[in-house]
Amino acid sequence: MVSLLEVKKPEPGQYAFLRKIVRLILSGAALYLFTALALRLLAQPAPNTSWFTLVSSRPLVIAHADDAGTSPWPGDTLLFLENAAALGVDVLEMNVHLSADGHIILIHDDTVDDTTDGTGPVAEKTLAELKALDAAYDWTQDGGQTFPYRGTGITIPTLEEVFQRLPDWPMIVEIKGASPGLPETLCSLVRQSGMENRVIIPSSNDASIADFRTRCPEIATAAATEEVRQFVILNFLFLANPFTPPYHAHQVPIESGGIPVITQSFVNAAHRRNLEIHAWTINDPDKMQRLIEMGVDGIMTDRPEVLLDLLGR
Repeated sequence: MVSLLEVKKPEPGQYAFLRKIVRLILSGAALYLFTALALRLLAQPAPNTSWFTLVSSRPLVIAHADDAGTSPWPGDTLLFLENAAALGVDVLEMNVHLSADGHIILIHDDTVDDTTDGTGPVAEKTLAELKALDAAYDWTQDGGQTFPYRGTGITIPTLEEVFQRLPDWPMIVEIKGASPGLPETLCSLVRQSGMENRVIIPSSNDASIADFRTRCPEIATAAATEEVRQFVILNFLFLANPFTPPYHAHQVPIESGGIPVITQSFVNAAHRRNLEIHAWTINDPDKMQRLIEMGVDGIMTDRPEVLLDLLGR
């Protein structure tokens, strides 16, 4: 009978295998530490942008362009933008697409079906055709029982009209999707309108935002979807510090697919990289309060009056 205290000695070949495993672990650890140190020495925080200095108060109250009936006005219209500005919000948010004849217009989807009395892709319609539509046709706050702004003359605005009406207001102008030609046209319009310091440009599409940054490097941008994912992973691996961001802000939800995005660690890591955190879309006062306590820099909301009241403004 073998004693329970008896230990079987490894075979000679097993010693070699164990040594190999140990060497691999040590080599991997050394490579990780060397890479982290090298990146830390070479990395730079995000450059300063004058967009962050337009409004001194934090968190920024950002009026989200709602098209689902949560806010008092239909999003991506001049009615929404002018009323939100009159309410005293800090930043106006809007979504843009390119018409068939090269005009930048405000609308959330790549078709006109869900908000107007028309149908079809935005990119296949001229500005005249888009202007002929009722931009508030489908906007309702009671599940379709009433349509308070239908037939009141609300049309799809161009971004140029917005710049002319509200030239002093900080804006978030989101490039929606992969829109060929839009980054170039947007860059030109922002420069021609003298709005370089008054806009920040986000896009969920990595190619669109990369194209815009190449054309307009002086204008503030937010991280695209893949860039946010990369930062979340780097922060999890304690590698967010040795990272040079090509953008100025993360505009993100509290969570995505059940995975937390805005955590205290995420906020702290972003701030160390000179990045702002703008949370969307937050309509619940309790969630607003938690984000305020975490130190986020801006809150996008369909209910700006709720956030303003919470902040005592």
